[in-house]
Amino acid sequence: MTFPYEIITCTADQTEKVGEELACMFKQDASLPRFVAMFGDLGVGKTAFTRGFVRVLSPSSAVKSPTFAIVKEYPSADIPVYHFDMYRITDEDDLFSIGFDDYLARRGVSIVEWSENIPYALPGERVNITIEKLSADTPDNRRITITIQKGPQK
Repeated sequence: MTFPYEIITCTADQTEKVGEELACMFKQDASLPRFVAMFGDLGVGKTAFTRGFVRVLSPSSAVKSPTFAIVKEYPSADIPVYHFDMYRITDEDDLFSIGFDDYLARRGVSIVEWSENIPYALPGERVNITIEKLSADTPDNRRITITIQKGPQK
């Protein structure tokens, strides 16, 4: 996988495989930003992607969307994963009341669904993942675009 990276997936399993590939890169390349910002509409496969990602870094963990918990921790001897769902976050007070800054200071990778809801809190150095459905004619097909952003937040 080289960046920018773009792929079309047709099943949840294929989307999970892309998550696995990215997680393998995190194991091999310590220079990758440790913040993964995910963008995409409801039901496009953000949690499926994360399931594959976590499967590599924390194999004994079962991934569920953290919508109601807001954050789920997946421990690992190598790289722990902090999985956030910002769907219900409405302002900075909500975000920081869950200790968001504390998680960013920890060793591990933060993977954040609904990053578009917290533009004020996104670090300048991050991995951006956009998942989008291609058309109503092919409802299972998704375009996954992965880029690396290095530098200050916009």
